[in-house]
Amino acid sequence: MFKYIYYLLALMIYILAIPYLLLKSRNKKYKEAIPSKFFLKNNPKFKEDGIWFHACSMGETSALKPIFEKLDKDNINLSVITNTGYEQGLKMGVNVRYLPFEIFLPFWIVKQKALVVMEAELWYMLFQVASRRGAKTILINARINDKSYETYKKYGFFYKQLFKYVDKIFAQSQLDKERLEQLGAKNIEVIGNIKLATLPKVTKKLEKPDGILITAGSTHTTEEVLILDAWDKSQGKLVIVPRHPERFNEVYSLIQTKFQNSDTTFHRYSLQNDFASDVVLVDVMGELNNIYAISDVVILGGGFIDTAGGHNPIEPAFFGCKLISGKTIFNQKALFDCVNDYNLVDNDKLDTIMNNIANLKKTSLGQVGDINPIIKEIEEIKGN
Repeated sequence: MFKYIYYLLALMIYILAIPYLLLKSRNKKYKEAIPSKFFLKNNPKFKEDGIWFHACSMGETSALKPIFEKLDKDNINLSVITNTGYEQGLKMGVNVRYLPFEIFLPFWIVKQKALVVMEAELWYMLFQVASRRGAKTILINARINDKSYETYKKYGFFYKQLFKYVDKIFAQSQLDKERLEQLGAKNIEVIGNIKLATLPKVTKKLEKPDGILITAGSTHTTEEVLILDAWDKSQGKLVIVPRHPERFNEVYSLIQTKFQNSDTTFHRYSLQNDFASDVVLVDVMGELNNIYAISDVVILGGGFIDTAGGHNPIEPAFFGCKLISGKTIFNQKALFDCVNDYNLVDNDKLDTIMNNIANLKKTSLGQVGDINPIIKEIEEIKGN
């Protein structure tokens, strides 16, 4: 009875939303996603008997890469929710689709060997129909944070119905396991956060200069000016690593213009491989993690402009740096959720927080995940 009531409610919502969806689909950003998800345009069914993964956006999709690398990609199907997730799936070379709205799933889903769902993508019809079609259903990297837990409990009757169709869960922590069990989940194994399964590596040990080293990593146009204006050499040495190599000369010109008539020293790293100057432009590729490893503070680019959506905070957090970013992190929110004690600031407050560097906490990572139990589970399913 529950599934019929749920389906009817979803159908009613869909009918009411059609005018809005048609209007929204005229937006360039959604012109492919909305027709695919809500009208099945250019969104064919997967082939049968694959291993079907589902993730929401780019962060969750990227976290699946180490798993995909251990499986036969020709047999991997991937569904996503967002444009960025879809684009990331294409880059990873797997069969990718937008997940249709729930009312279409009984007609769209075909038999798969397994359905592997990432994190909080708890769509009732997705699990119910896939299970009924014969797929083993697995929820991976499952977590319930403090903020969401009260909401989950409020709708506990719904999750009890949903978890009837989830065969196996890999949770991030013991606390997540306990919360999931209270919501009716079963067969839960704690393996850590798989977004942290692939961690950065140092390729060359650099010599750390005396004092505080501040690294502005993966910066974009306008961010270098913002950072240079907020920085004072009393705070420590400043290293700037632009995101795009074609901007190296442009950024060095900014530095020259700002400090040519001052006592602030500066140089290009390609001409002098050290951090002796007050300001150093790193105009070579492949050194960012090596520099993070000796940095005290990282100002992470991409979050102070509207277009980039932030950059990966795992790298500086892994090395225990104090981490500052702008607030525009929509492409990296899933990875920021893996980091403790980072600082998001408004552009006009960057100078204030930089003057308070001494009181910032060092960032740290959550429990590092192990993908091997997931691979083992999938391989056993494939072998049956």
